[in-house]
Amino acid sequence: MKKITVSATLALGLLGTASVAQADDLFTGDVRLACEAVLCLSSGSRPSECSPSLKRYFDIRKRKMSDTLKARRNFLNMCPSASVDENMKSLVNAITNGAGRCDAAALNSSLMVWRWDDSYSIIRNTMPSHCNAYSNHQYTDIQGVTARYVGTPEQGGFWVDPANYDRALKEYNERIAREGNRRNNYWGGN
Repeated sequence: MKKITVSATLALGLLGTASVAQADDLFTGDVRLACEAVLCLSSGSRPSECSPSLKRYFDIRKRKMSDTLKARRNFLNMCPSASVDENMKSLVNAITNGAGRCDAAALNSSLMVWRWDDSYSIIRNTMPSHCNAYSNHQYTDIQGVTARYVGTPEQGGFWVDPANYDRALKEYNERIAREGNRRNNYWGGN
């Protein structure tokens, strides 16, 4: 249902009274890429047709992260439907703040915290608010590709992509069991 809603909203904003056959002629260049990027980044599936728009979007980089996000937002706002209503404006903000920053690798890096008292690091298991806003937005359908947390922070938990979750959970549980056995054997347990 989410896909239909965002697609319908974008189609209405993009096409107005024009027919679908004329859509290719309506937008070109960055405007077209911006509209395609909004659609592609709202969906959990990324067909090859998304490659040029996603490349253009992720190639936008500035010195500071805040400047990068602003430039990416400005790029997405080139799409006429990006400002058609408050929901589309919030979608562009959610995409800008979440896309490329909420996969497992990014979360494992950004959520790592050094525990000085114990001299080891943990990876927090709480999804950042910008990731929640992105994955739970009413116009996105990315739940199937949203990173999931395996384990607990105190026992070496980490984020994984959903496709690897079952395997990672099994390996994590096996590791925890081995560590428990070693601890029991070391302390003369049962």
